[in-house]
Amino acid sequence: MNDFPHQRIAVIGTTGAGKSTLAEKLSKRLDIPYVELDALYWEAGWREADPYAFWDRVENAIEGEAWVIAGNYRSVQHMIWEKADAVIWLDYPLRILFWRLLKRTLRRAVTQEELWNGNRETFWRHLKLWSQDSLFHWLFKTYWRRKREFPVLLSLPGYDHLKVYRFKHPSELETWAGGIRLNKTA
Repeated sequence: MNDFPHQRIAVIGTTGAGKSTLAEKLSKRLDIPYVELDALYWEAGWREADPYAFWDRVENAIEGEAWVIAGNYRSVQHMIWEKADAVIWLDYPLRILFWRLLKRTLRRAVTQEELWNGNRETFWRHLKLWSQDSLFHWLFKTYWRRKREFPVLLSLPGYDHLKVYRFKHPSELETWAGGIRLNKTA
């Protein structure tokens, strides 16, 4: 069984990987605050937050001694990683991400689940694969870039303090997560 002493955790990965789901579960299991970057970024009506407002929101969210944060926003990545002590990278194959994203998008469209600030997803918006509004477009646009960039970024000297957990399949994550013993003394 593994001790898990980390208290400032960033969960990263391409859209559909399950960042928010994992971060929320870890938050409950470790009894630390959960922060979803999308909730800090998206205003009502799917308007992007003012960059300074977003920065301030993220800065406030990571002031505490313990948190688990889900998301990949480049503009605040350095702020988060400098304060984090662990990064969990969900680096799954494209086929898994595609099917997860499809199921999630269908579920959200059918249930009209409220996401952040009153926003809801519609399935038709995402079917327009050529549109910047489509999460499937975003998946294909960022998948290979993240595979190239994350290893380079995580190897930079400013991030050598981070413990990086990289999972290439959901079964690897499940095995690892099942073996975590919470280390409350750390």
